[in-house]
Amino acid sequence: MSTEDLDTKPAEAEDTVPGADIYDDDGYVRASYLAHIGAAIADRDTVTLKRDAGELHESELADLIEALIPDQRRALVELLGSDFDLAALTEVDEAIRLEIVGYLPNDQIAQAVQELDSDDAVYILEDLEEEDQDEILSQLPFTERIRLRRSLDYPEETAGRRMQSEFVAVPPFWTVGQTIDYMREDKDLPDSFSQVFVIDPTFRLVGAVNLDQILRTQRGTKIEEVMHETRHAIPATMDQEEAAQVFEQYDLLSAAVVDENERLVGVLTIDDVVDVIQQEAEEDIKRMGGVGDEELSDSVMETARSRFLWLLINLGTAVLASLVIGLFDATIEQMVALAVLMPIVASMGGNAATQTMTVAVRALATRDIDIYNAGRVIRRETMVGMLNGVLFAAIIGLVAGLWFDNLGLGAVIAMAMVVNMLAAALAGILIPLLLDRVGADPAIASGVFVTTVTDVVGFFAFLSFAAWWFSLR
Repeated sequence: MSTEDLDTKPAEAEDTVPGADIYDDDGYVRASYLAHIGAAIADRDTVTLKRDAGELHESELADLIEALIPDQRRALVELLGSDFDLAALTEVDEAIRLEIVGYLPNDQIAQAVQELDSDDAVYILEDLEEEDQDEILSQLPFTERIRLRRSLDYPEETAGRRMQSEFVAVPPFWTVGQTIDYMREDKDLPDSFSQVFVIDPTFRLVGAVNLDQILRTQRGTKIEEVMHETRHAIPATMDQEEAAQVFEQYDLLSAAVVDENERLVGVLTIDDVVDVIQQEAEEDIKRMGGVGDEELSDSVMETARSRFLWLLINLGTAVLASLVIGLFDATIEQMVALAVLMPIVASMGGNAATQTMTVAVRALATRDIDIYNAGRVIRRETMVGMLNGVLFAAIIGLVAGLWFDNLGLGAVIAMAMVVNMLAAALAGILIPLLLDRVGADPAIASGVFVTTVTDVVGFFAFLSFAAWWFSLR
């Protein structure tokens, strides 16, 4: 083979990878590729679609689906027919998934579900009406139907819903050779796995063996001699976020999932846990912004409805702040400069509180704050608030004094800044802690309460000091 041949091989190989050129340099689906698929859809060219879209990886197909307009999505799915990879629906927005599943016939879903891992199948089935679920499950083989039904019976967002019910389990008295032969010959084993679980006759979990350990051990050795205890088995009813924290804490690649009787019912793998971590982090970010569970694909009415409640609550807190300002209308009338400077105090307090609140909410979500270090964290945030309050008080006091040629006014806003920055620090850490203590979700409710505190305290402190200053003149 010539040097020229060697040089051309990598480029040729890259060109043959399905989906290798559907993205631009920024990671978005190429406009030219979208136009190509759009033209094939318009021409109902199934040959082109099956060649250029049907062979895509499930995540690439999901990106393509999200980039298409609704009419094109439906046409694409219909034209691909049985070549449409239902696993792609696990990678798209919930609204798009429901839209596509809504017009797929149940018999096509039942056929496709049989080709999916059980965790992906459950992810799609759980959004369907119970009647549709029953119809689809009735068309599946008995064993697969029982597995999926068991997963669907667990509460939403638990390990039981996210687990894969296909796993490899052997009795402890088997030899390593028997186990290897079993893994070679059985056709119903999962496509990929990293552990072989060890169970007793009642399916109770007694241990596990890593695949590398099996490969390094003589065939005649009994499994019970090389197995290790599964110290981090996850209850099927455990919240998925807690399960993800177990993976993070112990650096797991997979973990056994057990029922209330310690019987093995499934396995949770790292790819599912990564999805859970991303989903939970996204939920926290959205809740802190008061946008609930909305998706980019939601309609105008759905989006407006999901945001209305929190905007209404914010309106109420704004009215409360305005009432505080109204108490000092006579003071404001004496100097227009007060109206100019008031927003500065409230805004700085709000931003400082948001910084502290963000750290607190995330720490609560990851369980980095507990009863043992909460006091230290509160003291730290208090000192940070005081220090920043003094520093910014000096800055704004000097600026306001020179701006309005009134050093007394500069002193007033400086004192108000210290008070509000301190209040912001305390509110940012204490409100999430208190909400978590009473069982409320800090990510949802903290922002409203913290904003109220900083606005009310900021306006009240600034105008109170101003009224006191006027009384001394």
